[in-house]
Amino acid sequence: MSMTAYSHALQLFQTMLGSQAAFRAGQWEAIETVAVKRQRALVVQRTGWGKSIVYFLATKLLREQGAGPTLLISPLLSLMRNQIEMAGRIGVRAFTIHSANREEWEAIEKALAQDACDVLLISPERLNNDRFLNTVLPGMAGRVGFFVVDEAHCISDWGHDFRPDYRRIVRILKLLPQGVPVLGTTATANNRVVNDVAAQLGPNLSVLRGPLERESLRLQNIRLADQSERLAWLVENLPKFMRGEASSGIIYCLTVADTERVASWLKQKGFSAAAYHAGDDATRDRPALEQAFLKNEIKILVATVALGMGFDKPDVHFVIHFQRPGSVVAYYQQVGRAGRTLERAYGILLSGSEDDEIQDYFIQSAFPSVPVMNEVLAALEASESLTMNELLARVNVSRSVLDKALKLLEVDGAVGVAFEKQIHYFRTLNPWQPERERIERITTLRQAERAEMQAYVKHTGCLMEFLQRALDDPAPRRCGRCANCQGKGLPATVSQALTVEAEEYLKGAQIVIEPRKMWPAGVLPEEKRKIRDGYTNAEGRALCDYAGAGWGKLVRQGKYVDDRFADELVVAAANLLRERWKPEPPPAWVTAIPSLRRPRLVPDFAQRLAGQLGLPFQPVLLRATNAAEQKTMQNSSMQARNVFDSLIIKGTIPGGPVLLVDDMIDSGWTLTAAGWLLRTHGSGIVYPFALAQAAGK
Repeated sequence: MSMTAYSHALQLFQTMLGSQAAFRAGQWEAIETVAVKRQRALVVQRTGWGKSIVYFLATKLLREQGAGPTLLISPLLSLMRNQIEMAGRIGVRAFTIHSANREEWEAIEKALAQDACDVLLISPERLNNDRFLNTVLPGMAGRVGFFVVDEAHCISDWGHDFRPDYRRIVRILKLLPQGVPVLGTTATANNRVVNDVAAQLGPNLSVLRGPLERESLRLQNIRLADQSERLAWLVENLPKFMRGEASSGIIYCLTVADTERVASWLKQKGFSAAAYHAGDDATRDRPALEQAFLKNEIKILVATVALGMGFDKPDVHFVIHFQRPGSVVAYYQQVGRAGRTLERAYGILLSGSEDDEIQDYFIQSAFPSVPVMNEVLAALEASESLTMNELLARVNVSRSVLDKALKLLEVDGAVGVAFEKQIHYFRTLNPWQPERERIERITTLRQAERAEMQAYVKHTGCLMEFLQRALDDPAPRRCGRCANCQGKGLPATVSQALTVEAEEYLKGAQIVIEPRKMWPAGVLPEEKRKIRDGYTNAEGRALCDYAGAGWGKLVRQGKYVDDRFADELVVAAANLLRERWKPEPPPAWVTAIPSLRRPRLVPDFAQRLAGQLGLPFQPVLLRATNAAEQKTMQNSSMQARNVFDSLIIKGTIPGGPVLLVDDMIDSGWTLTAAGWLLRTHGSGIVYPFALAQAAGK
């Protein structure tokens, strides 16, 4: 060991964290491996151990020795924001290039050219960006002094968060000059993932692995089937964690809708809470939410996995899961956000009846099917090149699945990308064969991970030891702190009165139907895509979430069992219109979306609702053709086209505003097309109403 290097590194470390700070076990060994010995290393250490300290201190030492800048691949922007701020504490000049800071690119490229950048942080997706590949990367080629892959488990097919873009990293590794140190870091890797990553990071790799036990964490599992029970549990038990001004915590949900639902409930009950997700990045200021949470201006973030790898708030007092994650490694990573600098923190896993259905969806949609991949290739072969929207108009697949398919096909060399005014994809001359065995193998693994997580929920022994064994910790042991070890914990029952209140909240939560203003690509010529002023629907409402508790149960019962919606739903819908929605000017009549499969279901409900509201019912819409069910259409182009020509008007349209009723809203295109048809035939304002919003929303 070089004592000079060690002493200098320790001095930098204390400059960063305080004069009394000392290296944790394994930190100096990792720094020495890459910055002194200039070797390749994979660091597998628990969350909160300080992996970012290793690569920033190593960067500082290497730069002082004359090495070129560090290139750091990191998967989430939240990680980049935190790490850049942290790097500045020891004088490391860190920059990031991403889609949200285009105005800074020129200055960053100039800093790189002038050797005034110590660390360039990018997402793996940036390795497929034309400007980065042709302008930035060539300028760094031959000068990279240190290459870092954060969250390296993403390289591995076996990793719980495998990303196709990470495959490009292996290509970069092969281009690095000889002798450039390489570091991979992760907290969520079992032996299988470690071996896979080690094979890809190159020869002579040192695997530096530490124990995964989190001594500050008190773990507990509580099963409450209904969301109303879990909402009630939160209100009853969160005050036990919220002691003092600095108390804060994270509640993880599996869906965007649930983050909004839980956050709204908590705010209604007086808690300082906010929803955090990637569902609408264009309108949400996620960095501002992060900063408010870091400063304890917001006490509780109700988040999806968008608040994941790399977000570092050392004093999180609790992490509560509203639903069960898909794997033990994902759970360990998320619960590890708690208690990084605290003596005591809590990880509470709530689980409910919807967990398996949500996880089934995630597993089934993880890989595009072979027929979808072949359809994409066939569409590209039939054209010189196509944009994403043009592909969506030709292939019945969702945008997210198409994005995955294109990335996989591009990484496999079967698809190329051209950057003009917008991105175009084209078919290369390379043959492509589906990796059926790999897909089946990984799908089977995901199912096994789900079963392991189910076993964790039911486990009666030490919970921390269970997690350690699942992650192949070299020294798993009984923690003595979890609820199972202690034989006690937070209550698993809730107040009946509060549960009823939560049930009423779920029934009363308003779901807004935003009006569509443009037809999707491929339905009409480009110059006609904008829906003319006066022909768009007004803002509408859905009574409930189809998969949720509350009215969702009755909607499912009426649609698929009774073939008739209950009178309770009629009364609830009327109350929504009169007491909470109150559209102005109010509707003067009611009509319904027709169906050839269930010709009475929706019109019967709409007619009874009209009677409850004291309005006339006019069945003026008819189906001209028996279109496929909307739920089988996977993207906006297909959904709009499916209904565009199937609806016709019968008879004379009454004047005045109209309430347009359907049972389900999925894409929104059925209500949009019907509303447009009503307006073009002389109706007044169209207010769309649906009994339920589809579960996928």
